[in-house]
Amino acid sequence: MELHNILGLFSNQVLLCCITAWFVAQALKIPTYYLVEKKWDWHRFFGSGGMPSSHTAFVVSLTLMIGATQGFDSAIFALSFTMAAIVMYDATGVRRETGKQAVVINEIVQKMFVNGESITDEELKELVGHTHVEVIGGVIVGLLTAGLFLLFM
Repeated sequence: MELHNILGLFSNQVLLCCITAWFVAQALKIPTYYLVEKKWDWHRFFGSGGMPSSHTAFVVSLTLMIGATQGFDSAIFALSFTMAAIVMYDATGVRRETGKQAVVINEIVQKMFVNGESITDEELKELVGHTHVEVIGGVIVGLLTAGLFLLFM
């Protein structure tokens, strides 16, 4: 692979927009977590789940950028739109249910003892999916980020 191809990644406006949307969404998880829980958790920047959905922000910004640059009637836009719909459905469906199950399993495991000791100190990750509001938050971040990129690119 030639160097100019690799350097092209850094000038790819579509990719830069997606990464920016992800970064903004992840950064917003810190203050939104504080508003709900009344405590700061800087680890939320690296976590999945929470408000807004960074996966949604990423794929929505990707879809809008592809539509604007390649055409809303293009096959690549249709592919991106479909992928975005699947990501959003998965976030509120399968991943959210996984988080709910993790809560129940963690509670059961906390109550289980062998010879007077807890069977494990390990906990399943509970915050993996999203509510519909969190996904809508991701849609807004993705649309705003792509809109700003398109305005200034």
